[in-house]
Amino acid sequence: MKARYINYNLDFKFPAGTSRGVLHSKYSAFLLLEENGVTGIGECSTIPGLSIDPENEYEQKLIELCEAINQERQPESVDLSTFPSIAFGLETALLDLKTGGKKQFFNTGFSKGEAGILINGLVWMGDKAFMQKQIREKIAAGYRCIKLKVGALDFETELEIIADIRAQFSEKEIELRLDANGGFSADEALLKLEKLAKFQIHSIEQPIKQGQFDKMAELCQKSPIPIVLDEELIGIKSTEKEALIEKLKPAYIILKPSLLGGFKASEEWIQLAERHNVKWWITSALESNIGLNAIAQWTATLGSDLPQGLGTGQLYHNNIPSPLEIRNAMLFYEKDKEWDLSLLNI
Repeated sequence: MKARYINYNLDFKFPAGTSRGVLHSKYSAFLLLEENGVTGIGECSTIPGLSIDPENEYEQKLIELCEAINQERQPESVDLSTFPSIAFGLETALLDLKTGGKKQFFNTGFSKGEAGILINGLVWMGDKAFMQKQIREKIAAGYRCIKLKVGALDFETELEIIADIRAQFSEKEIELRLDANGGFSADEALLKLEKLAKFQIHSIEQPIKQGQFDKMAELCQKSPIPIVLDEELIGIKSTEKEALIEKLKPAYIILKPSLLGGFKASEEWIQLAERHNVKWWITSALESNIGLNAIAQWTATLGSDLPQGLGTGQLYHNNIPSPLEIRNAMLFYEKDKEWDLSLLNI
């Protein structure tokens, strides 16, 4: 088996705003494993300010991994414990290689093109007009679960935007999920959650920054809106996962394989969540269609009936053309369509 990687910058179609700042482009590396004429490809995707992968050591770690494989050493000999995105890229590249390089990893209705995955519509931060435009587009496209990024604009403006949705659509017509990306201060969070609650919010992700365990445990207990852990899970060791769930007692957790170290690491979280009656769903983390497809293929094996966060494939000017397609707020794999890897010179 031979290994190499390709660096690639994904360019957003619009400034993608979160409470951590605005993204215009995003780096990914594609790990290629070649054996007996078959190529498996996995995406190593990071998000600045969120991924724990050390940026100044990232490319050197990719070089180390490829050298180990090319010298016929086991990939497991390379320590990827602090590089979860590379662990995810390696896991999916090996899966793709094992299944013939067709990017169809599991035998499901989704991979056969027979069934779709229900997804939420994501509304990015921006000025009021920009956010309202996105909301109208998502509703017109058939989305009945909409996720809004909050926590960066003036809070009263965000309340106005949400109030406007609720004036037109009840909670039975449109499910509203919020994602604060840690944007609320610990002192103000509960008051803000109480103001938001009157708009029948399904849930809110990471209202305060991760690592404030006592404050987050208090919020999970007192919040009138169910709390979802997202960033809180990143960088937590296997031996610490159950203690985190037991202490914080969230309503939901969100699993992002690129940030958590892959499918096996994410499945550990799922098993613990179900043991403690915590619900979960899967979300992509700004990967190209290569990574998004791998996550969607895996998600289809899990049997969740909640809307998943897998609608990010339309974000980029230069995404990798793929069989993934969104119709009626569902993600489909059109098996009759071909992958086009020419942008990667493959």
